[in-house]
Amino acid sequence: MRIRVEGRKPLNGTYRPAGNTNAAMALLAGALMTDKPVTLHNVPRTLNMLAMLAVAEKLGAKLSWSDESTLVVQAEQITRRALTLTETGGLVGMMLYLPPILTRRQHIRIEIDFPLNRIRTHLEALQDLGIPVVTTPGAIECKVAAWEKREIILPQTSVTATSMVMMLATSLGKETIIHNAACEPHVQELANLLCEMGAHIEGIGSNVLRIIAPPELSGGEATIGPDHIEAASVAAITALSGGRVQIEGTRRNDMQMISKTYKQLGIQLDVDDGLLFVPKHETISLSSREEDVDLSVETSPWPAYPSDLSAIATLIATQAQGTVLIHEKLFNNRLLFVDKLKAMGAQIVLCDPHRAIVVGPTPLYGIYMDTPDVRAGLGMLGAALVAQGESVIDNAQVLERTFAGVLSKLKALGAQIEIEP
Repeated sequence: MRIRVEGRKPLNGTYRPAGNTNAAMALLAGALMTDKPVTLHNVPRTLNMLAMLAVAEKLGAKLSWSDESTLVVQAEQITRRALTLTETGGLVGMMLYLPPILTRRQHIRIEIDFPLNRIRTHLEALQDLGIPVVTTPGAIECKVAAWEKREIILPQTSVTATSMVMMLATSLGKETIIHNAACEPHVQELANLLCEMGAHIEGIGSNVLRIIAPPELSGGEATIGPDHIEAASVAAITALSGGRVQIEGTRRNDMQMISKTYKQLGIQLDVDDGLLFVPKHETISLSSREEDVDLSVETSPWPAYPSDLSAIATLIATQAQGTVLIHEKLFNNRLLFVDKLKAMGAQIVLCDPHRAIVVGPTPLYGIYMDTPDVRAGLGMLGAALVAQGESVIDNAQVLERTFAGVLSKLKALGAQIEIEP
């Protein structure tokens, strides 16, 4: 899919982010931990979620939609022990199916096409739990193992690894303690669903979790929370476009550090329970100064400023008065998209794969982009909406991998986006 974007059009109106895709994927996997029905509300129909749903059906789950976003999942049996490369499609999130398959079928084989270092934390966690792991070229295999009590520490605060250990702990262990656990909103939602299904989990929302397994997991019901990354991205794009937008359905706790960082970058958000308002910004000016730069924005594990918004912070910095150091601490190559911003006219020095210095404000101009970098989230689309003139983005369907209906919702706010097949 190709889109043509005419920039410098103020966004105005009301916006509602979709359900969080990462949460939906984890909760779907959690639903397969039991043979009882589990009802999920506010399920986003993103490309990643649709891929997860297709695999769930192949594993034997029965899926029924009671309305556009409410899904009833029941897996009376898990019919397979293996996921092929065609089914996993290089999606690390498919690792979330390891717990239900392993606990209910005692063995699992997952074919992968990415380096093992991407899931090193996940594999170490499995081994620390006492689960035998065998890696072969292009695949991993595990056999079930139970435990009385295990206390492990994750080498990285991985969302997927934390979710996997939580699910395994509700069925294979009597007591499990996880140190350095991830605590993102979608991890909390999975923990709450597992509690709804009968598990006892202490420390939800912190970096230390204690899980007490129930005799058996029952069914449950959960509502998937709003995508805070989508909400924050649209808020920033709105401010940079000179518009004003009310974003509904947000959660105050999800936006605390984001709104604090935005304020430092010169964007003011009015955050309330269930509501976020972006007023019109005449200018964007940094609010603090440091020795060598006016401001440093650093990504860190939740509840700090999230890595998924590093591209948006960089985009804001191109339009703000001052010099900003963007320090992406968590992932390699998250800042490589700055080459496209530089091609649009931004003044950016990429110091290394983790740090970039941005000097603003600079006008951006529309360019051709062969594909938006999915790791940059809505950053490049936001740049096109802020730039002068027309930008053409090929393979724009990748935006729908994690952001459901985002193009049509932005068009409803006044964005000039022409969608071509």
